[in-house]
Amino acid sequence: MYGWHVISSSLPLLLGSASPRRRDILASLGLPFVVLAADIVEDVVPGETPHGYLERIAAAKLDAIWARLASAASLASPGFAPSGLAAILVADTTVVIDGAIVGKPADIPDAVATLSRLVGRTHDVLTRYLIARPEAGEGGRGLLTGRTVQTRVTLRSASSAEVEAYARTGEGLDKAGAYAAQGIGSFLVEGVSGSYSNVVGLPACEVVVDLAALGLLGVFPAPTEPGRAPEKKSGAAEKKSGVPDKGGAAEL
Repeated sequence: MYGWHVISSSLPLLLGSASPRRRDILASLGLPFVVLAADIVEDVVPGETPHGYLERIAAAKLDAIWARLASAASLASPGFAPSGLAAILVADTTVVIDGAIVGKPADIPDAVATLSRLVGRTHDVLTRYLIARPEAGEGGRGLLTGRTVQTRVTLRSASSAEVEAYARTGEGLDKAGAYAAQGIGSFLVEGVSGSYSNVVGLPACEVVVDLAALGLLGVFPAPTEPGRAPEKKSGAAEKKSGVPDKGGAAEL
């Protein structure tokens, strides 16, 4: 077990993702975390399988985060010091139908075409996440665990007018599959089999199970004072110190 690094306000989890949905999921769990986005090319290689694609992209994101942390540490940048982090979490999500990867639409016409493939059918949403040490180490020792979670999603039949009207909201332009199950796009979602948060971008149940198994969680969920309701969180709050109070995120 890795557990001498327990996630806390002084040793937050680093989320290696720019996704606001993943930030919201971690914040809703009350986990202290900071954000450092991995800037990589996410193009699909010809002939690549969905699982192979996710494994490659998640690993590339982790490598990019490790490289940024190592570079910042060499410059003595206090906000990026690996010693101030409990662990790293990176993830990538894709939609799959007929064995083919469905990425983010390039524009509204592409969103219409993508949604037209999905409505009236069931597709898979796959998320691959990795949990790692703040430093890569040698021989891949920095990687602690990884998992791919699959959820089956059924979109109801919809008219071409409905599909085009939704695409024109722009909500799905930055999302694989061109829809948001947690937003306006919920009017198309007829059924979900498996983790709902996985469809949004991060399987909360599985992530918590793995963090706990690695000894990265203390008492979870964090207890509140008797008779006092848990504090409501409005999302990721940026802290000048680079470390959030309780649950929530600070930008690095």
